[in-house]
Order: sequence, then structure tokens, then C-alpha cells
Amino acid sequence: MPIATFATLPARQLFPGIAGRYAHTDRLTIGEVELDPGAVVPLHQHPHDQLSYVLAGRAEITLDGETRILEPGTCALIPGGTPHGFRALTACRVLDTFTPVRADYR
Repeated sequence: MPIATFATLPARQLFPGIAGRYAHTDRLTIGEVELDPGAVVPLHQHPHDQLSYVLAGRAEITLDGETRILEPGTCALIPGGTPHGFRALTACRVLDTFTPVRADYR
């Protein structure tokens, strides 16, 4: 079984103030994402199902037109094709998972 720590994986700059480190299987992508306070993931959608789990910090998510606050221990389940965006209210660390695999994040 392959074992890695996210800290040893190369960082991928996603948006200003947002960097992720990702691991992949044939059908799954998982990543640890660091967000600076105020960093924004613009409203977007993709075909992948996504689960975003807040490890640290506070963030605001807009999911299918509804906005909510996420804090440590909370997650958002985002079906593929659903419009969503994210804004860090404080510095945040988020665990993101995607299926099928995010080939664009390899």
C-alpha cells in the first residue's frame, strides 16, 4: 500500500492564496488545500463529485445558490455539475476529495 504525507507532495497553485497537494488512485483524487484569509474559489462547476471537509479555519461556501459557514469538522457534499464557490473567512486547511479522479490535478 503506497503511503505519503501531503507535505511531501508538490503544491499546485489553484487560485491566488490557495494551494493544494494531491494524491490519486485510478478513481479518486484527495488533496489537502491551504487557503489564506480572504482567498476565493470563484463560482464554478465540474463533473466530479466532491467532498470538502474543513480541518482548520472558517469558510463560507455557496452551493447551488445557498451560502453557509463551514467550521472545523464540517463538510460539504457537492454532486458533480453543481455550481459552487468558496471563500476563506480565516486561514483554512481543507481536505478535498473528488471522484472520478481529477486528471487536471495530476
